[in-house]
Amino acid sequence: MEIAIIAHDGKKAEMVQFLNEHKAFFHQDHITLVSTGTTGNKVEAAGFKVKKLLSGPLGGDAQIAGRVAEELCEMVLFFRDPLAKHPHEPDVLMLMRLCDVHDVPLATNPATALLLINGLSYLK
Repeated sequence: MEIAIIAHDGKKAEMVQFLNEHKAFFHQDHITLVSTGTTGNKVEAAGFKVKKLLSGPLGGDAQIAGRVAEELCEMVLFFRDPLAKHPHEPDVLMLMRLCDVHDVPLATNPATALLLINGLSYLK
């Protein structure tokens, strides 16, 4: 299962903390992480194997949206900072729209991400 992980600058530490708190889930053999570049660097430094794409402002959000549209990515964890401006907001909205179009689970905060991974753990 491919899971995309993305975090705005103000949420990157929160994403790494979330992944560390749920290491057992994210280190399973059938889980593959893909990420935007800068988030991926932080996640990799925390000891996770991740396929890094471009950074969000350089097209990484759009690359992940493409993976969603191609049905490669099966879940998106995107910790957004709703209080900051983002020059690549159109790419963010496109990603969210494509998750809805292709019925891909999308979590924009840790509480929802926890529900998603707990749901997957329950299905095992």
